[in-house]
Amino acid sequence: MTPETAARFARLTLAHVGREYPNKLDHVMAGPEDARTPSELHPIFYGSFDWHSCVHGWWQLLRLARLHPDLPESALIRDRADAMLTVEKMAGELAYLDRPASAGFERPYGWAWAMALHHEAAGTRWEGVLAPLAHAFADRWQAHLPKLTYPIRAGAHSNTAFALIHAFDWAVDFRPELAATIRERATHWYAADKGCQAWEPSGDDFLSPALCEAQLMSRVLGPEQFAPWFDGFLPDAAVARPATLFMPAYVSDRSDGKIAHLDGLNLSRAWCWRAITAALGASHPVVPLAKAAAERHLDASLPHIAGDYMGEHWLATFALLAIDQG
Repeated sequence: MTPETAARFARLTLAHVGREYPNKLDHVMAGPEDARTPSELHPIFYGSFDWHSCVHGWWQLLRLARLHPDLPESALIRDRADAMLTVEKMAGELAYLDRPASAGFERPYGWAWAMALHHEAAGTRWEGVLAPLAHAFADRWQAHLPKLTYPIRAGAHSNTAFALIHAFDWAVDFRPELAATIRERATHWYAADKGCQAWEPSGDDFLSPALCEAQLMSRVLGPEQFAPWFDGFLPDAAVARPATLFMPAYVSDRSDGKIAHLDGLNLSRAWCWRAITAALGASHPVVPLAKAAAERHLDASLPHIAGDYMGEHWLATFALLAIDQG
């Protein structure tokens, strides 16, 4: 990633996180005390339309500041992080989670991004502030996964595999027992999957159920087991089938928040294909096709991460996932 691209991504997200914009109210209102402004309900994670977008916006900003520490935008990021990522403000976020009505709050998408944010902050002065939030969601994962009979294979926030990619990466470093649970549940759900039809995308997908599943399995199986599993899961991938996984989605209206999700699908597919090819190794026959598919998906949506708020408040995060994976 060039410094110019990093600075552009940073400016897009700095314009939103921590600003008193009218967030989408996606929490359960248990009483009149819940009818408050976004910053009162969530002292850190407000200003980016919804809670999870603000969380992964902070993930994006901290990663950009780490990768490009000398950019002027990185200095702004550090200053804002010092003002926002404080013990006192985190106490308010944790108090919201402690409400009885918040048991399913942001499950699983926001849980995963909170853990990814803490993972990114490791070794910085903000790690300790973010740790209680990540561990709170780790506790919820540990309780939730054994009773989740079936994985959720949707192409949006509820997707199980996407969330577990981030949760697993965090757990390997911070909670090995959770990593073991994720490995066991992912193997239980997905190990026997073969001949994926990939009936996607749906009209408001921003995740590929097929490729997120494959990327998760590349982590939990390891390289020696992953390639045989992948060959059974997508047996025609070496001839670019199912074709829908290799061609970008068409976005007809970027001012429509749901249709704009499809730009996120293109970016997240590029991220998945790049991660999958790295796991398969250079000699696997699907690798050249997958690398080309990743580039097509990036080319289709990278020019459109700004220009309309419906995409602008979140797409830079998915662009960074794809570019950084490359």
